Amino acid sequence: MSWGLAIWASALALAAAALAVTRDSVVHALLLLLAALVALGVAFFALASPFAGAIQLLIYAGAVVAVFVFVIMTVEAGPEARARERALLAGAWRWPAVVAVAALVPMLIGLGGAEEGTPGGVGAAELGLLMFGEWAVATELVSLLLIAGLIGVRALSRKGRDGE
Repeated sequence: MSWGLAIWASALALAAAALAVTRDSVVHALLLLLAALVALGVAFFALASPFAGAIQLLIYAGAVVAVFVFVIMTVEAGPEARARERALLAGAWRWPAVVAVAALVPMLIGLGGAEEGTPGGVGAAELGLLMFGEWAVATELVSLLLIAGLIGVRALSRKGRDGE
């Protein structure tokens, strides 16, 4: 286990999450959410839990962020909002580059000193028992939260079309 890498990735996830909830731009918030989810996946890998890390990257950083992109595309934005977004994104590549380097450098350092066959971690069976055993209520609450978000997006998109 690489505790240093796990702590670094966790701190990066916290910083990205804090920045995500303070952004005015939805696109910037989504990119910072993606950075937070990827950093959590790196933390799982660093803590010798490759299955949980892969699930974090595939399900949350992949599928959930794809749903959020769909939500953003569903909500119609006026031409003035698009022009403002373009102006904000003109030089916006700098911060994502800094975040990417901040995530990749410690990961590469940690991978260089990784030992093969490190014991520990969480397998598929253990994760399933935890998710639908001890943490079943939390798992269901997360699914309800996602459904509530989708219903909210549907309501927002209809509100703009009906002229309400």
